[in-house]
Amino acid sequence: MAVPKLKLMISLVFIQALITSNQAAPSNSDIFREYIGAEFNNVKFSDVPINPNVEFHFLLSFAIDYDTSGSSPTNGNFNVFWDTDNLGASQVSDIKNAHSNVKVGLSLGGDSVNSGSCYFNPSSVDSWVSNAVSSLTSIIQQYNLDGIDIDYEHFKSDPNTFSECIGRLIKTLKDKGVIKFASIAPFDDDDVQSHYLALWKNYGQLIDYVNFQFYAYDQSTTVSQFINYFKKQSSNYNGGKVLASFSTDGSGGLSPENGFFTACHRLKSEQNLNGIFIWSADDSKKNGFRYEKQSQALLAIPH
Repeated sequence: MAVPKLKLMISLVFIQALITSNQAAPSNSDIFREYIGAEFNNVKFSDVPINPNVEFHFLLSFAIDYDTSGSSPTNGNFNVFWDTDNLGASQVSDIKNAHSNVKVGLSLGGDSVNSGSCYFNPSSVDSWVSNAVSSLTSIIQQYNLDGIDIDYEHFKSDPNTFSECIGRLIKTLKDKGVIKFASIAPFDDDDVQSHYLALWKNYGQLIDYVNFQFYAYDQSTTVSQFINYFKKQSSNYNGGKVLASFSTDGSGGLSPENGFFTACHRLKSEQNLNGIFIWSADDSKKNGFRYEKQSQALLAIPH
């Protein structure tokens, strides 16, 4: 039976409307995130200024699947490598009770362990995922944490193995209700990007934030270059919440002194500022967390 043209046109318009409504329009976000605890300089959650008008995530740095001496990989059996004397379970509960807008996650991997590179080095996908789910569930529940961040930077596995291990880990932890959010922390290096883009292609729908390390770019980065880098990585991680970032350790990228907040204002005016993260509270302690205050004040401005 032939469908009348009018009905067909109405159906097509309705389908197009559904497709359009499912495509997220660009919009600003008030998410602020900060890594903490990697450098053992006695920084505390309570040292860091927290603006009540942002969503604030601390990311404990790091949990690593190496033995406690940091000398040998353990195939997904994670141990705690952050400053637990100052950032322990009771301190996590205290800061979350004091500030309803605060969540605390833990970051996995990092650049180094025991003065050597920290490698993602699974024996097999199944065994790594099983060990990681078990060990991380224990740590997350012990410390009353809310999510995980993936920050492996060196690899002894191919991109597909990394994708399957991390993707299945995130899916399992979310399905079990162990975590509320997951993020990844890539930077512009061919090997790093090949691994994280494979993960994004296969499991991007499970990843809530992309903590792209824009501070891994050269220290001479200009505002216009930063904007271009941001647009390029937003295209690479299409559909993801790519956060703007800088480091307070002076390592690289566009610094606050050289125009970071100018770039963020421009992104915000274009409805593209998905949030800001900083590496790290440990480094910011010496300057009184000046840029943490400025970042949050910017994010708290009505969109």
